[in-house]
Amino acid sequence: MTRIKFFQELFQRYRRPGDKVFAIAFLLFALFLLSQLGEQTQWVKRTKWFAQPSLWPTIAVCGMAVFGAFHALGSFVSPRIPGRWTEVVFWLRSLEYVLYFLIYVVLVPLCGYLPTTLVFALFLALRAGFRSKQALGLVVLFAFSVAIIFRGFLQVKIPAGQIYNHLPDALRAFALTYL
Repeated sequence: MTRIKFFQELFQRYRRPGDKVFAIAFLLFALFLLSQLGEQTQWVKRTKWFAQPSLWPTIAVCGMAVFGAFHALGSFVSPRIPGRWTEVVFWLRSLEYVLYFLIYVVLVPLCGYLPTTLVFALFLALRAGFRSKQALGLVVLFAFSVAIIFRGFLQVKIPAGQIYNHLPDALRAFALTYL
């Protein structure tokens, strides 16, 4: 039995399109994290090994690197499956929602948490294909509830919108505190 055949039998599994790309990206990310351990964590002198701040991050990242290497090895010795780039393009389409989130983060300090949350919740519901009045009403209720609970009851420190400065004095104080 040849060496490649041995590895194919050892790591035989059902692959999906895009598996090789994912395996390579995951391994590179794990190796990057491994290279950053010395900068981001530390081993403290005269501290027991199980109390070290760097222990669990080191175990986790080393595990990621080892299992990422096995995954990549398994991907390379498995038969090739067509449709890899179709799958990768499908993954990249999800970056659209990352862009939406970044826009949301930029607009919250300008427009306020409540109005921005309401608009973005409606936008995302419409983008996901919900068009009925009942669904959009539930989305507005949910967004309003989330904003009031986080900002009003839990007092989460979210920047107040600059737009609130243009409100009348009594309403402005309420908006800056609770909306």
